[in-house]
Amino acid sequence: MSEYETVIGLEVHAELKTKSKCFCSCVNEFGGEPNTHCCPVCVGLPGALPVINKRAVELTIKAGLCMGCDINDIAVFERKNYFYPDLAKAYQISQLVRPICLHGGVTLDSGKFIRLNRIHLEEDAGKLVHKNLAVGTLVDYNRGGVPLIEMVSEADMSSAAEAVEFMTKLRHNLIYANIAECKMQEGGMRADVNVSVRKKGETKLGTKVEMKNINSIKAVERSILYESARQIELLENGGTVKQETRRWDDLKGENYPMRSKENSQDYRYFPDPDILSIKIPRESVEKIRKEIPLLPAERKKKYIEEYNLSNYDAGVLLSEKAYADYFEQCVQLYNKPKGIANWIMSSVLTIIKDEEEKVIRISPKNLTAIIEMLDKKQISQQDSRTLFAKCWEEDIDAKATAEKMGMLSSLSSGDIEKVVDEVLAENPNACEDFKKTPERVLPFFIGQCMKKTKGKADSELVKKLIYEKLK
Repeated sequence: MSEYETVIGLEVHAELKTKSKCFCSCVNEFGGEPNTHCCPVCVGLPGALPVINKRAVELTIKAGLCMGCDINDIAVFERKNYFYPDLAKAYQISQLVRPICLHGGVTLDSGKFIRLNRIHLEEDAGKLVHKNLAVGTLVDYNRGGVPLIEMVSEADMSSAAEAVEFMTKLRHNLIYANIAECKMQEGGMRADVNVSVRKKGETKLGTKVEMKNINSIKAVERSILYESARQIELLENGGTVKQETRRWDDLKGENYPMRSKENSQDYRYFPDPDILSIKIPRESVEKIRKEIPLLPAERKKKYIEEYNLSNYDAGVLLSEKAYADYFEQCVQLYNKPKGIANWIMSSVLTIIKDEEEKVIRISPKNLTAIIEMLDKKQISQQDSRTLFAKCWEEDIDAKATAEKMGMLSSLSSGDIEKVVDEVLAENPNACEDFKKTPERVLPFFIGQCMKKTKGKADSELVKKLIYEKLK
């Protein structure tokens, strides 16, 4: 296997965050009773004419600007002809010759630049619902006509890890710029994966195989690893790779043939006579450019350079937009970025890591109040955890609750030092033992200090003082 290298290209689809569909006024909303979010345009009834959604075009331009694309002055919509039950009119309104966005790309953490060939706007197809043999297959056209961008990469990736990072960065940019929600479990983002292999040192591309509509980033990774190994094994055994489309079964961890691979000429593209070409003024592009917020790459640089966070910590906070937004709200209230980051990662994310909806149930005001009281030695480490748990469960005021529950300490650092001196003086044998095995004796000393202060002393300060006095 080491004699071969893998070449990967992705076609990533994302449903845009619009109120209505791409070519009609039907609601763009996930779910609902089957075939209730559709109209004559969605299902291709004779005489029904499409009208382009201006907001969908604007969001496509915005996506292109986020990825460093050139924006065409003129965009043309074409009919991509194919017959399949999820496409009622037997063609999809898409773009080929004059898409809205060209070129651009994404820079990986390694510095490698993955080029984009294009980003174009098209309509989504309906959804096939496979029942049992008696019922057959049903079609739900609720999703049909939803505005969809397709981001087509060049074949620049050489490993499953690079493909995962590329797709993750695309997803983050779309979410942070409020272009798409990219809920992969709802089909809001999915990928067609193109894989080929060749001998190392060769420049000619091998025969590619496509796997369509993979709806999780983990599945993209698994499908690439499987298909790359399958092609290499085939070539090493004297076989040849056929250009085809294969279906990926993530449960079984394998793929199987669907049909021979189509090329653009198979779809008989031609300009849609019902939709005029779109002129995209430069001033409109610049106006959209000003709407783009700080994207993850820029935020990461800010976190590392301005907030002195590690590369790892910044990556964790930026892994979900909700985490990053929450972190920044907290920093605005209490300018201690490192301490806030530690609390978010050790406490907040520990609770919600396994939850489907990443809902943070403690307000930035309460979290920063707890951190500030702890920093000022007004509450103990143990009380801070208790207070955090109560604020997570209930919408209460952290400072008022700490006072009500008697958590606020009137002990100064000098008072705590006196208590430490008393405990050390009362336990000379333990002091000698501490010099030999400090990690064994330390809990005893801390416990004695907390007992004397009725739990009001800050355990970290107690620990620090004990080490200073007995070192």
